Amino acid sequence: MSDRGAADGTTASDAATPLDTVTRIDEDAVESIIERARAAGRTTLTEAESKSLLDAAGIETPDRAVVADAEEAITAAEAIGYPVVAKVSSPAVTHKTEWADGAGVALDLADADAVADATDAIREAAAAEGIEAEVLIEDAAALDAGTELIVGGMNTPSFGPVALVGLGGVFTEVYEDVAHRIAPVTAAEARAAVESLTAAPLLSGYRGRPPGDVDALVETVQAVGDLLVEAPAIDEIDVNPVLVSPDGAVALDALVVLAE
Repeated sequence: MSDRGAADGTTASDAATPLDTVTRIDEDAVESIIERARAAGRTTLTEAESKSLLDAAGIETPDRAVVADAEEAITAAEAIGYPVVAKVSSPAVTHKTEWADGAGVALDLADADAVADATDAIREAAAAEGIEAEVLIEDAAALDAGTELIVGGMNTPSFGPVALVGLGGVFTEVYEDVAHRIAPVTAAEARAAVESLTAAPLLSGYRGRPPGDVDALVETVQAVGDLLVEAPAIDEIDVNPVLVSPDGAVALDALVVLAE
């Protein structure tokens, strides 16, 4: 209990109880995803695998499909509904926007031709680099409809599982506006972490921006914390951005790394 107080200023009386935490993790699904990666000799999950892990924790993610070629990509895009996003899906690529001169992510694809071109570009870049890669086709989010946050966490040597929340998107590393809480995280602790951010006013509809569903964000922070507690094989979770809008909180990108 003294570790919790030292890390975030709370006391033993503030400690999480089972009634405070989000208890909706599909443990079988989590274990299956982790075991598949282990069997393949990997510690890094693909974005699709990472988002499936979030799904198992009750965190909202966009509709998506992993495809092998342009034909499958078009079929997936038409099922999801335009516009869509195409992304490289490979454990060898963790920073998709910087990969292959920007070929790793194609936004706001409005028709079949655009989807086919983006899919072919990803596959050709992967072949040129000699890596195995699939393509993730995903529902496109309207980023101007909300505020981008980062939610994540890690297993630390001193405090064990620790969850974090902060300003996300391209501003995460620029401003380093984040708050940490030891997991499991109560709703009160998660809300206090959100409210401690310098960027917190953005979630209140600051200067005409759409207000954010803070309750949904709080639940997302709790769920990530619970996932770290329930699955000690997870070393790090990075969900950035989480788009927080009046309609909820959606994890638009995710990276999960397993312990060695």
